[in-house]
Amino acid sequence: MAGGKETPRQKMIGMMYLVLTALLALQVNSAILLKFKFIDDSLLSVNDKTSLAADGTVKGIQAAVVKNQNQARDQAVLKQSEEIRQKTKDIVAYLRDVREQLLKATENTGPEIKNMSGEDKVAITMLGGKRNGIAYTSLKPKLNEYAQYMKQFVPDATPLALDGKEDKRVTKDQSDKNFAELNFENTPVVAALATISQKETEILELESAALQKQAEKVGAKTIVFDKIGAFASAESNTVAAGTKYKAELFLTASASSLSPRMTLNGSPISVGPDGHGKIEFTARPGNFDKDGNAKGSWTGTIRFNQNGRDTTFTKKVEYTITKPVMQIQSASVQALYFKCGNKLTVSVPALGAQYKPGFSASGASVMSGEKVGDVTLVPNSKEVTLSVSSGGNAIGSQTFQVRPIPKPTIEAFAGGRPVNDKQGTPGTAVRSFSLKAIPDAGFATFLPDDARFRVSRYEVTLVRGKRPAIPTKTVSGPQADLSDVVNAYREGDRLYVEVKDVQRQNFQGNIEPVNVSRTFNIPLL
Repeated sequence: MAGGKETPRQKMIGMMYLVLTALLALQVNSAILLKFKFIDDSLLSVNDKTSLAADGTVKGIQAAVVKNQNQARDQAVLKQSEEIRQKTKDIVAYLRDVREQLLKATENTGPEIKNMSGEDKVAITMLGGKRNGIAYTSLKPKLNEYAQYMKQFVPDATPLALDGKEDKRVTKDQSDKNFAELNFENTPVVAALATISQKETEILELESAALQKQAEKVGAKTIVFDKIGAFASAESNTVAAGTKYKAELFLTASASSLSPRMTLNGSPISVGPDGHGKIEFTARPGNFDKDGNAKGSWTGTIRFNQNGRDTTFTKKVEYTITKPVMQIQSASVQALYFKCGNKLTVSVPALGAQYKPGFSASGASVMSGEKVGDVTLVPNSKEVTLSVSSGGNAIGSQTFQVRPIPKPTIEAFAGGRPVNDKQGTPGTAVRSFSLKAIPDAGFATFLPDDARFRVSRYEVTLVRGKRPAIPTKTVSGPQADLSDVVNAYREGDRLYVEVKDVQRQNFQGNIEPVNVSRTFNIPLL
């Protein structure tokens, strides 16, 4: 087989070779034997067509020689080409004769192969008793002689009959076997036939490469489409449950000898080693219809040189642009809270991994989160409009109403228990006194990092009758030590408390005042 870069067809042949060699020592059932027959039939069919193509290549060289006025140099190329073709026909005829000997040895004399196993008869025919079988005496020498001959036309050609230690495709446990053992020991006849067909395919591959080089010398290069594969084109890769999935399945072919040049809308694009041009662009928003769809198209060209002349194919491809749908998740998506860190997650499922969001907003400051799609809005007006883009392309916008921050409820505690400002609280309990700013339950659930309130300053007065019993005491912070009140109070006195300042710490740790008025008039028992 020719060395260097392998075509997909060559890779397929190599894979078949591995399958064949891997199963040589196995006892296989009739279904697997039948699959070997299918492989053999397929290879023979391909080989016959390749052989006809080679005849066409030689005729093309002959026509080019005549067109070039039968120059001596071109005549020499034609003579070599005819020699290549004859040597190939000779060795192919030899391989076909080996096939007939195997069929005869395994008593398969009719048009159908009835005995698909016959491992013992295969071994006798191909290996012999003292290495005097066909594989030793003629098959291996002829294959390698042909490869050596072809090396002058295809420099990277390698031997066609390799021992296990020489063939990199052979597994370690089989590497101690020689060519004959590797291919024909414990081998059913259908597998042996497929092996011979595969060798014939390698021979025709070498011949094709050699004749192509010969054709180039006289300007009669024939494009051989040696890269054949399957391709499926679906109307859409996304289909809803209950609807029909539609696609077309067809063969594609390309030629490894070509170096095509390709463009997208007139601009050159890169062409990979597989001969495929890479089409990639960002679909721009269009005039979307009521269903959110817009039409777009692109035009591609493929240009290659054939016998000194440029051939160009042009293809216009239409596609549909779907308006991306934003999905917004948050603790409270109906409305945002004023001057708070409202965390949102904006996703656009249609964009998948290509989603690279950018955010801007009117009526709020914007902070992007650590994860893709996370954004924090801090409103500074009664209405906020969030605009979303991806890769510089506008996706859409969403408007939110802004609600004010609910004011906290101020509650008083004495001795760790809520005070009773109606029935009274024991005077001794107010020694340890505190005021707590309790946030609105819903607000605290939605935005706990913005619902941190505290009473920062309040005044306490012990009132006896209508006059203060002791001077008014100013307390900084929520906690107070009212030992002086406990020492001075009498039953029937009142503890008058007036809240002066309340603060809120937001999600960024900043402190801001909160306008809250609250007084307590607590009877002391």
